[in-house]
Amino acid sequence: MTDSTTQGWVQVRGAREHNLKNVDLDIPRDAVVAFTGVSGSGKSSLAFGTLYAEAQRRYFESVAPYARRLLNQVGAPDVDQITGLPPAVALQQRRGAPSSRSTVGTITTLSNLLRMLYSRAGTYPAGAAHLAAEAFSPNTPAGACPRCHGLGVVHDVTEELLVPDPTLSIRDGAIAAWPGAWQGANLRSIVHGLGISIDKPWNTLPRKDQEWLLFTDEQPSVLIEPERDRIDHGYYGKFWSARSHVMHVLAQSQSERMRERALRFVVSVDCPACGGSGLRPEALAVTYAGRSIAQMNTVPLAELAAALHNTHNSSTDGRGAGGSEASEAAQRIASDMIVRVNELLTLGLGYLSLGRNSTTLSTGESQRLRIATQLRSGLFGVVYVLDEPSAGLHPADAEPLLEVLDRLKDSGNTLFVVEHDLDVVRRADWVVDIGPNAGDGGGRVLYSGPVDGLEGVTESVTAQYLFADNAHSIRTVRQPDSWITISDITRHNLRGTTVELPLGVMTAVTGVSGSGKSTLVTQVLAHLVRSQLGVAGDPDDPALTLDVGSVSGLDAIDRLVVVDQRPIGRTPRSNLATYTGMFDAVRKLFAATDEARARRYGAGRFSFNVPGGRCDACAGEGFVSVELMFLPGTYAPCEVCHGARYNAETLEITYRDTTIADVLGMTVDTAAEFFADVPSAERSLRTLRDVGLGYLRLGQPATELSGGEAQRIKLATELQRARRGHTLYLLDEPTAGLHPADTRLLLDQLQRLVDAGNTVILVEHDLPAIADSDWVIDLGPGGGDAGGTVVATGTPQHIATGGGATAVHVAAWLNRTTQTNTAI
Repeated sequence: MTDSTTQGWVQVRGAREHNLKNVDLDIPRDAVVAFTGVSGSGKSSLAFGTLYAEAQRRYFESVAPYARRLLNQVGAPDVDQITGLPPAVALQQRRGAPSSRSTVGTITTLSNLLRMLYSRAGTYPAGAAHLAAEAFSPNTPAGACPRCHGLGVVHDVTEELLVPDPTLSIRDGAIAAWPGAWQGANLRSIVHGLGISIDKPWNTLPRKDQEWLLFTDEQPSVLIEPERDRIDHGYYGKFWSARSHVMHVLAQSQSERMRERALRFVVSVDCPACGGSGLRPEALAVTYAGRSIAQMNTVPLAELAAALHNTHNSSTDGRGAGGSEASEAAQRIASDMIVRVNELLTLGLGYLSLGRNSTTLSTGESQRLRIATQLRSGLFGVVYVLDEPSAGLHPADAEPLLEVLDRLKDSGNTLFVVEHDLDVVRRADWVVDIGPNAGDGGGRVLYSGPVDGLEGVTESVTAQYLFADNAHSIRTVRQPDSWITISDITRHNLRGTTVELPLGVMTAVTGVSGSGKSTLVTQVLAHLVRSQLGVAGDPDDPALTLDVGSVSGLDAIDRLVVVDQRPIGRTPRSNLATYTGMFDAVRKLFAATDEARARRYGAGRFSFNVPGGRCDACAGEGFVSVELMFLPGTYAPCEVCHGARYNAETLEITYRDTTIADVLGMTVDTAAEFFADVPSAERSLRTLRDVGLGYLRLGQPATELSGGEAQRIKLATELQRARRGHTLYLLDEPTAGLHPADTRLLLDQLQRLVDAGNTVILVEHDLPAIADSDWVIDLGPGGGDAGGTVVATGTPQHIATGGGATAVHVAAWLNRTTQTNTAI
């Protein structure tokens, strides 16, 4: 390495972002640098909050002030000086864009090339006019289906939902979607006035009357005669069919309660006009390689690559759009697409399709798509800052990712990688270990240098796992209480799959990315259990439909808890203290003080969400939006409360010389000591510490929490509840984003749940978590169409003796153990 005074190094002086403690650091360029440390130690604060933020700030300073308004700027980091820092590109972990129009094709820009291919080289029907590329996009006026506006789905009612019990009469409420009270009575009188019986069972009415009552757009006015005990004079009433009433409520009603009720009768279905493609008929009539663009968007990328390979060296497959010009266009566009698709195949994403909605992608899949896009960008001399690129990856998929990262480095770039996967860390050229602990206990650079040198740093938690003595104790597995059996599952790539899941133990569902793990656990199993328990479905997929044969064993479950990585709140008002419920206990403590009682302050006075005790200037936000004429808006602490959220009178009330705002500023660790003698608060704080979240501030907004932190908060909230009966816990990659030390904490808590008589089923790639399970169900053998099959089941030891990608890695891990599992 060159001396740190040369241009081969990035030099950081006085970094104080978040919990960083005035950090000075020299990092080599043109290298893969791994940033390690326990969750919350300050890794991301250094890599993203300091280095990337400073690179972005410098770039924005070179942009004209007016243009800066159009860019998503990050704040200037709290650092004295950074030298030798190249331009930076961030590839962060984040969920797919919330837009229903964002897909794999739009993220990778492959959709643009595919539309050009169909426009220039597609086979058009005889006499059809040539279409521009925009006509093949559902996101443009030229291409969008007029019925669904390019979304591919329409929201409509179904007879089964409108009339859930066809044995009832209209008078007894057969048409459940109609309103109650006076409006319902009015509609019944209108139907009676139209000559349709309201006392016969619905299923005995003529079919034409049923369809008219439910679906007609006609709205006849009917004279309603005076009725005893209801109306004493006649009037004309207007008829509304069940569908018209539901759609009117959804379009016009300001009542959230009425809208929620109306949504119970609506399902999302493929648009009948475009078949779910979102495109106009003229675009769907054009083919390439024998497929319409809608069909090409649904095939796995591996199959797409094969179709392009077979055609790009020949002319078009029929009457093309322009003879030899079309042939030349087809070859050039297809050749470019093949190269780009091959990058995705290398990263193990061949099971995805271009039309796959981004909201259904895991964070790891989204990040790998962006990494593949960067490979084609041809940039050199830049810093790529990556957030756990191995997250969500099966060990078999990790090696291709590491090779891609090496290619980015070999192209003349620097990679700063925030990472917990020890195999990735071992492959790095340099490691920066932050710690030793989380939050206020972290923020120091424990080591910066070649990976081998970290072994001698006794203060480093990472070193304890990175250079372990190959001895890992594996507990003896439990016996299952009973089994759930689900046969002939058909959903996504599960096609006729039958699976048996043990109860009373911890089960890991494994397999390569795209093998069907999440479909099985968080969709199929969760849906069946919800139906068994009679609880509401998944709010993100209320119209989930699946086909199964027989189901048995669900009657042993009394309760279902799905612990996922969705945010605990969508606004800064939601935070750790409010979500866990412990803030209710804190507010009652303040309301019980002598001064609060003298002033007649109730617990509501200490809420920042309602008027009274909160600061009126910022409405309890703690900050205000600042609009700048030629710069993007920003946020600043409220000038009245200075970020405290409460008004001066409320802050005059103290509990043990501490204000309510001071409590929100405490970390979980600090608060646990402060409220040690308050059982209702202590229980919440203890469970948060048990899952490794002692470093979080009680008032930390939900929007600042990672998916892994949100998941552990949900788990901690569940752990503090008194549990009765048999609960089924479903977790989707709970160890994603966790340091090995934090993974151990999490697994200990999951084992507590099983010891209490419950069942835990996790979708998991992490080898320690798999080895810690009682039972393993391995899906595969590949992803997408090559997945969906149960490859192997059994204890971790049994799985290790079989074949397949999972078996190899589990065997390698178990060979490092000192105690073996016993068979179930």
